[in-house]
Amino acid sequence: MISTDRVAAVELLRKGDLVALPTETVYGLAAKALDSTAVAKIFEAKERPRFDPLIVHLPNREWLGRIVDVPAGDRQLIGKLVDKFWPGPLTIVLPKREIVPDIVTAGLVTVAVRLSEHRVFGEIVGELDEPLAAPSANRFGRVSPTTAQHVLDELGGRILLIVDAGPTEHGIESTIVAVRDGKIAVLRRGPITHEQLSQFAEVSSVVATPRISSPGQLPSHYAPKTPLSLIDNAEDFFPRKNQRVGLLAWHARRGDLHLAQRRTGHRRSLKFAAVRSLSEGQDLREAAANLFRHVRELDALGLDLIVAERVPSRGLGAAIMDRLARASHR
Repeated sequence: MISTDRVAAVELLRKGDLVALPTETVYGLAAKALDSTAVAKIFEAKERPRFDPLIVHLPNREWLGRIVDVPAGDRQLIGKLVDKFWPGPLTIVLPKREIVPDIVTAGLVTVAVRLSEHRVFGEIVGELDEPLAAPSANRFGRVSPTTAQHVLDELGGRILLIVDAGPTEHGIESTIVAVRDGKIAVLRRGPITHEQLSQFAEVSSVVATPRISSPGQLPSHYAPKTPLSLIDNAEDFFPRKNQRVGLLAWHARRGDLHLAQRRTGHRRSLKFAAVRSLSEGQDLREAAANLFRHVRELDALGLDLIVAERVPSRGLGAAIMDRLARASHR
């Protein structure tokens, strides 16, 4: 059920049930993080493998020391990151305390924590006054939800309540970092960029690891049912005969009609069956906010293929390309 009833959301969470909640990144599937039985329901509803750890969302900063053991040598740097980016879309991986159940961390000795800036999420977790585990509210490996309707499409019949607060702001999941020996390692790209983090310390990016050390590190993720391929420029792409192709466009053009049609003999035929533009003004923040919504729209059209134009891998573009690369991994 889609509703705006926050009181009902708190009551369900207190009882150990699942509730889909809006965050500033994507909609999350929430349960009490310190309740192993409640957390197990997340894995069941999402069909998520138990080896993939979850992010813990804190009610406030005071909970940080209760959940993690902040390393003394990195305390100052972590404090600066928290001061700058919390509440907000930055997740930090730190050594966990025993209070955190192993099911949350997939048996790892670390836990990923963040403090959401979304007003509705903040009110609910604040009233509950307990941390929430809240991965994206979709079936495992699928396109992340940025509206309440997306959650219903994914998890309808599996959860009791979806709290609707409109479309999410950022449209992609949080940046995940680990802080070690005065350096910042980016484990998953997101709204907080490499450039922003580099103001505080040396930054490196962990693109792939043989062993999962945080959420969001699987090579194949965020995938539509329709095969998706990356291309440089749609002008140079031509579908096979009778192939219905959708375009996720980045490059600015005079209009979709000029792009979407080509002359073949004496007839006018569609080059692309459907076109969605990430951002007419090539604004990376707008593109990130539109990304999953447009992929879902194209995926619903019964196409043979979706092609996505690459965006510049700078700033937020690196996070967009990370999602597109994983969506195209088969």
